[in-house]
Amino acid sequence: MAVLNLRKYRRLIIVMLVVMVLGVAANSTHWLLRILYPIHYRQLIEKYSAEYNLDPYLVAAIIRTESRFNEKARSRKDAKGLMQIAPITGAWAAKDLSLENYSEEMLYVPEINIRIGCWYIDKLRTEFNGRLQLMLAAYNGGSGNVNKWLKDPKYSADGVTLKEIPFGETKLYVEKVLKSYKIYSIIYR
Repeated sequence: MAVLNLRKYRRLIIVMLVVMVLGVAANSTHWLLRILYPIHYRQLIEKYSAEYNLDPYLVAAIIRTESRFNEKARSRKDAKGLMQIAPITGAWAAKDLSLENYSEEMLYVPEINIRIGCWYIDKLRTEFNGRLQLMLAAYNGGSGNVNKWLKDPKYSADGVTLKEIPFGETKLYVEKVLKSYKIYSIIYR
């Protein structure tokens, strides 16, 4: 009888240890994901996301995909800063936002870059009726291209959604942002 109780006791201890290890592993994964998916400039992201009624985790996902939170990032197409704002978009936003003494170099300033990026996402949200896939495709590939694809039956069956994104870079970009957005939403909510 004592041997039977000892076996049950050992099993109980093993089960408890397994549960504890799994609990620690789950917390470690969460901690590890926060290292892999940081939110730098969180106050600025939250400030301008709130101003434009955007989900801050979407903005963080775009920044992560565009520049990996490198405020000095510059693309081969001359997009600048955290949200990789193109000079023409920066000039358009600066005029619309009445930014005094605007220059392209200001796109490297995190607050200005995030403000303009959120402003631009808001413009794309209005243009594409809040359809996230289209907004992201336009952010990367240009709204003119997205509108052209929507008119082409090869890419859109209904003129409202895309069944395929013809630019490989833009397709991959949309997938990356959506993946990061999902992860940010899970680990920071």
